[in-house]
Amino acid sequence: MAIITISRGSYSKGKEVAEKVAARLGYECIAREVLLDASEHFNIPEIKLVRALHDAPSVLERFTYGKERYLTFLESVFLEHVQKDNVVYHGLAGHYFLKGIKHVFKIRILADIEDRVKWEMERESISAEEALYTLKKDDHERRQWGLRVFGVDTWDPSLYDMVIHIHKITVDSAVDIICNAVASEQFKATAESEKALSDLVLASRVKAALVSTCPSVRVSAKEGVVFVDTMVGPAVAEPLAQELRSLANEIQGVKKVTISVSPAASFFSD
Repeated sequence: MAIITISRGSYSKGKEVAEKVAARLGYECIAREVLLDASEHFNIPEIKLVRALHDAPSVLERFTYGKERYLTFLESVFLEHVQKDNVVYHGLAGHYFLKGIKHVFKIRILADIEDRVKWEMERESISAEEALYTLKKDDHERRQWGLRVFGVDTWDPSLYDMVIHIHKITVDSAVDIICNAVASEQFKATAESEKALSDLVLASRVKAALVSTCPSVRVSAKEGVVFVDTMVGPAVAEPLAQELRSLANEIQGVKKVTISVSPAASFFSD
């Protein structure tokens, strides 16, 4: 059992690779579903979120704490989707949200710009100049999103377990390589890695419940114990701690809540 995340540029054959890998392994293949679920939580139309992804964080920043809220909901929905394992995800930020989870196989799919231009021309019925302009713009915006939101460069190969260049290696060959590699022990779920993922899922659920009340909140979890951290003025520290604790305790799976608020780092525990 494993989770496979595939990072890709547009018209790089990454979507096709993801779908074929999922079909071969009998895994679920997801991408747009996560965006749809997140848009329901965020209560803005999906098309606006689609544009937000392509325009870096600028669109989301027009909403009050838009970036923080949207990323929190996106992370929560994503982690809920992948917790059951046996999933191939191709889309935004999958490998960012699963840092430290050992049974995740992180892949980057690349293709030559000449090939990508040709594929976009064929599918969109546009000129080579238009295709090249669109691809370069899309690549720049996706890269800026990673840099501005997560502080990492999506083009950095060290983020991935495997980088595959679709050219000499065909789509079908890439599928063979991925399916063979994911069968190795390194990517099999263990009790330890499943527990770490469960902790991530619980923390994301709690943060999604708290972020509208306190957008700057940070949340972690360990075996049902939830740690909430935020900085506010001393006048609102205790009332805010009580409100956050109340909201957190409503989340299924929470056994205890420890809250740290204000620059003085006062602690309020159950």
